[in-house]
Amino acid sequence: MGGIFRVNTYYTDLEPYLQSTKLPIYGALLDGENIYELVDKSKGILVIGNESKGIRSTIQNFIQKPITIPRIGQAESLNAAVATGIIVGQLTL
Repeated sequence: MGGIFRVNTYYTDLEPYLQSTKLPIYGALLDGENIYELVDKSKGILVIGNESKGIRSTIQNFIQKPITIPRIGQAESLNAAVATGIIVGQLTL
C-alpha cells in the first residue's frame, strides 16, 4: 500500500503535452504491433484508453508506436488496469 507516494505524478492537459514532448508515444490500440514482438522498447509515453471507447481520436493522432496485446483464445477484452500492467511489464523486460 502507498505505492502512489513513491512515484512522481502530475496532472496536465494531455494534447499540448503530447504535442511538445520529444519522447516516443506508445498507444494501446487493437491494430498495433504485438507487444511480445517489439524490438524497440525505448523510454516513452504510454497512452491507454478506457475499456468501452478506447483512446480518443484526437489523442490517437499523436501516437507514433501503436501496440497491442494479442488475443489468446476467446477472450474478448481486458480492462484498462490489467492491460496497462501487462504492457508495462513487457516494456520493462
